[in-house]
Amino acid sequence: MSLSHRLGRMTGRDPHEAHRASTPLELLFDLTFVVAFSQISSEAAHYLEVGDLSTALAGFLFCTFAVTWAWINYSWLASAYDNDDIFFRLATMVEMIGVLIVALGVPPVFESLAEGEHLDNGVLVSGYVIMRVAAVALWLRAAKNDPAHRKTALAYAVNISIAQVFWVALIFLNLPVAPTFAIVIVLILFELAGPLFAELKYGRTPWHGHHIAERYGLLTIITLGEIVLGTILAISAVVQQQGWSLEAGVVAFAGTALVFGLWWVYFMMPSGRILHRHRGRGFVWGYGHIFVFASLIGVGTGLHVAAQVISHHAEVDASFALLTVAIPVLAFEVFVFSLYSYLLRTFDPFHVWLFLGGVAVLVLSVVAAAAGASIGTALLLVAASPFVIVVGYETIGFRHQEAALERNGV
Repeated sequence: MSLSHRLGRMTGRDPHEAHRASTPLELLFDLTFVVAFSQISSEAAHYLEVGDLSTALAGFLFCTFAVTWAWINYSWLASAYDNDDIFFRLATMVEMIGVLIVALGVPPVFESLAEGEHLDNGVLVSGYVIMRVAAVALWLRAAKNDPAHRKTALAYAVNISIAQVFWVALIFLNLPVAPTFAIVIVLILFELAGPLFAELKYGRTPWHGHHIAERYGLLTIITLGEIVLGTILAISAVVQQQGWSLEAGVVAFAGTALVFGLWWVYFMMPSGRILHRHRGRGFVWGYGHIFVFASLIGVGTGLHVAAQVISHHAEVDASFALLTVAIPVLAFEVFVFSLYSYLLRTFDPFHVWLFLGGVAVLVLSVVAAAAGASIGTALLLVAASPFVIVVGYETIGFRHQEAALERNGV
């Protein structure tokens, strides 16, 4: 690496750069989120297994936002300004340390919610603040090196800094859970408003449409790993109870088919092509992925619960376990369908029917579980849901997509 590259300037990348791809540093950064997602999934599953739905949902939503929002901010910044010099690499390492501290702070958040008195968010917020302080340093450097986007970069740095002051104050206030969550909602809205204010008022940063679409796709694949882990746990539970049986084979096939089907449905979305042509659609698409990632983590959580039900270590029944899988799958399909329609500015009746077909199969899986079907059989029906969409798209729907892309000038 030359001296000039070691001391490179953050002047902004070319948003039309050919063959722009994720860097090894970005892939390394993403690996830390495997741990964070696993912690969230395991903790939420633990409380679902004992029927404590409120703790599971509150902890899941709070922790998932903290993790995914920090990833989103870093990824858009890197898409616009990653020059891969020493400073950027070290700042990324600090962000990675922050992610790991956030992961360590997940169990105390859930435990304190279960107790219902005060939210023990000290460790999690400390990790989050470490990540965001590194982001502020990068934005300030961008403001110094990129005069064309200086006001935008400074607006980012100011917004993030103000938010962190209040996050830290929230640790020391140590308020009861209800007022703490009221403040958390306000802070989340403030955080979400920051990029909107900065880029709409002072101008867009030079992020790359195809690159950012690839980044989101890669994190989607990492998040799908939680479903793979949940599948392994469910298979192990069946084998421990019944040995290598037909049910074990059904669970193995259902889990693998489910993760494959969800992957296929997600990558039907022509995100890179649209974002490259219509940059203004990036905000809704980028923010909407918070719910996409959360739903996929939720599917993995549900499979954790199913494994515990199979092994008779849970206080809930098979129907409840099936719902913890089917509802996140439904959420994933709703959010992907919504983002697809938003990106393409289309409301295609054929794709609506495909979506409704997938929903119908999910309903059938819930009915089957309530009627006494084995978890493996019910999961097989859940796995069929995304494939209803896949088959319809690959036979007819792709033509509708090409027509919509042409109408969008892509």
